[in-house]
Amino acid sequence: MSTASGASRDGHPVQAPGGLLLCRARPRSAGPAARLLRERMLIAGAGPGWSVLVPEGGPWRHGAEPVDRVLTGWAAALAVGAPWPVLALWWDTDRSGFALASGFHRTVGYEWLADGTPVGEDEAMRTFATRLGLDPVLDVQSLEPLTRPDPLADARVRVSGLLAVLTRAGVLLPAGLEPGEPGDRLRDAVRTGPDAEQVEWTGWRAAVGAGLGVVKSGGLGSWLRGPGAHTLAAAQLAVGLPLTVRGIRRHSGGRIAVGAALTLHGALSLAYGRLRAYD
Repeated sequence: MSTASGASRDGHPVQAPGGLLLCRARPRSAGPAARLLRERMLIAGAGPGWSVLVPEGGPWRHGAEPVDRVLTGWAAALAVGAPWPVLALWWDTDRSGFALASGFHRTVGYEWLADGTPVGEDEAMRTFATRLGLDPVLDVQSLEPLTRPDPLADARVRVSGLLAVLTRAGVLLPAGLEPGEPGDRLRDAVRTGPDAEQVEWTGWRAAVGAGLGVVKSGGLGSWLRGPGAHTLAAAQLAVGLPLTVRGIRRHSGGRIAVGAALTLHGALSLAYGRLRAYD
C-alpha cells in the first residue's frame, strides 16, 4: 500500500484524516437513508448485501471536528432508523479505528495508535463479532490478533486485517478503496465503479419521501408497525432534538447532521403510524 503523505519520524505512515461507512444493506436501501445526513457522498455496492458510503467532504477536513466522532455519529444516525448495522472505518494522523452502530444498541468500537498499538477492550471486539453475526469461533479467533501487540502491523494494517475478516461476511470493497488513503483517492476509487451513485441532500420534500420509503420497507421491521412504534419515534425525537440544539450552539456540523437525521426519523415514524391508522 502507498502512504498518504510520507512517513513520520518514527517511520510509521502519516495518514490524512478520512473514512468510510459500510452498511449491511444494498445501495437502494442505504442510499435513501444516507440522504438524511445532508452530506454529499458516493455510494456503491461492497459485496452481496453490503454498500459503502464515501463522504465527499467532512468537518475533519478543516479541523472543525475529529474524524472518528463525525463518522461514529453518522453511523449511529443511519443505524437507529434502519434494520441493518452500519460500520464506520476512520483514520487520522495519530490513530485508526472502527465503530459499529446497530439500532439503539450502544455503539461498539476499537482503535489503534499509528504504530498499531491496540488501545481498545477485547470485549468490544467480541461484541462487534456477535452483532455482525460473525462465526463465534473462526472469525473471533481471526480478530483476536488485532487486539495484541505486533511491531510489524501499523494502524493501516490493523484496519486491513479487520476488512479481511469481514470478507467472510460478504464484504468486498471496490478496487482502490483502501484504509488510510486520503479522501480524494477514496472518492476516485468509488466514482469509477460501474454502480457508483451520488447521494446528496435534495430538500425536505424528497427527504420525507425517501424516509417514508425506508420506514415502509422495513425500517425496524414490525417494531415500526406495532405498538412500540410510538415509543421508538419518541426516543428518536428525544435524542435528536437536543443533539441538534447542542450542535447549533457549538457550531458543530457533525452534531447538527446526526441530530437532524434522528429527528426526521422520529417524525417520519410518527407520520407513518398516523397514515396506517387511516388505512
